[in-house]
Amino acid sequence: MKKLVKVAVLALSAACLFLTSCNGGGSSAKTKTITFWHLDTTDEQQAAWRQIADNFEAKHPGVKIEITCLENDSFKAKVNTVMQAGNPPDIFRSWGGGVMIDQATAGMLRPINDYVTSGNIAQIGKGAMGLYNYDGKQYGAPYSLGVVGLWYNKYVFKDCGLTPEDFSTWSKFLKSCEVLKSKGYAPIAVGEQATWTGHYWWTYIAQRLGGQPDFLAAYNGTGAFNKGSFLKAMEMLKDFVATKPFQEGYLATGHEEASAMVADRVAAMTLNGQWTPSTGRDNATKGYNDEWGVMSFPAIEGGNGLLSDTQGGGDGYIIGKNAPDEAIEFLKSFYEPENYKIICTKLNACPVVPGYDDLIDPIMVEVANAVKAAGYYQLYYDQFLPGAVGEAIKDATAGVLAGTMAPQDACDKIQKSWEENK
Repeated sequence: MKKLVKVAVLALSAACLFLTSCNGGGSSAKTKTITFWHLDTTDEQQAAWRQIADNFEAKHPGVKIEITCLENDSFKAKVNTVMQAGNPPDIFRSWGGGVMIDQATAGMLRPINDYVTSGNIAQIGKGAMGLYNYDGKQYGAPYSLGVVGLWYNKYVFKDCGLTPEDFSTWSKFLKSCEVLKSKGYAPIAVGEQATWTGHYWWTYIAQRLGGQPDFLAAYNGTGAFNKGSFLKAMEMLKDFVATKPFQEGYLATGHEEASAMVADRVAAMTLNGQWTPSTGRDNATKGYNDEWGVMSFPAIEGGNGLLSDTQGGGDGYIIGKNAPDEAIEFLKSFYEPENYKIICTKLNACPVVPGYDDLIDPIMVEVANAVKAAGYYQLYYDQFLPGAVGEAIKDATAGVLAGTMAPQDACDKIQKSWEENK
């Protein structure tokens, strides 16, 4: 090596010719490896990510994408281990929210604000990107997001002379539910046997009342989950339950059965995620044609939340603290057409950028549009907040839905869990 250096000093042109011939046209002899962790375990999914990585490598000579694929629980455990060791992967799966915030505040993530203002990634909506933003710093981006919405049966609405506009505000919503009951339909199917389905009713009312500021205040300690808009939301939920809007036996109904009740024209609607139409079709018994529609949770008069504000979840990636620039460029490459088509078709993504509607189910186009339009996109409370707090929210909401817990007691239970586990 010392001899080569001496030759280079004495005869630079000769050394350059030597290095060029050895390194294949002047590219660096050193390979830069990007560590990429995902949890899409089927053969087709793994092949999809490998193809995306190959596409990037082809355009970036000298960069190698080293892929690690783990199933969900193993992935979470291994991420925790490497975080404790202070050595996160360069790019890895994240759902945003509280876990990501903990990783960011621990100094384990790299902000990427300067990289997301150009390219296709810049087309992602503000609300969707906000899921991967904390304290003004952007740590990653989603590639697929869905929404929790009011999934309804179009035949039932037509039979009752109703349209989504008749459910656009809380006062209209209450009146329209009475119309549905008068026509013999259960206005709303709830699968409260799985308490995660019922908790959406409290979180959505709270979101419409207080908007993002109230949630952040409760999260940051300047507010609380047992007063203000959160308490009022639980009181409104209690009053709503008293109007008997749900089907008989809703406390013992599974969420699959609840979805099927809407598909079978027994109930008019259900509040759940983007999986609802397929779940309803898979469990329906009467064989009607596909009659699904989706609409936003109603606005509440006097509330600070907007009709376009939404809740949901999905999938995205964040960048580890030691990641090189190439890892961020790899993330940005996901949204290039050749790769995003793979993500939509092989990874069943609900698109977060425009131009891919023809690759997904038409009803999912409405979901994608809702994500893009959201100025405030809230990750499910039971995923954003620590697991124990999520369980307290589900239990407390279930108590109000069952009539066994007072609104103040329910909110106190949630706040107590938050103070103990934050």
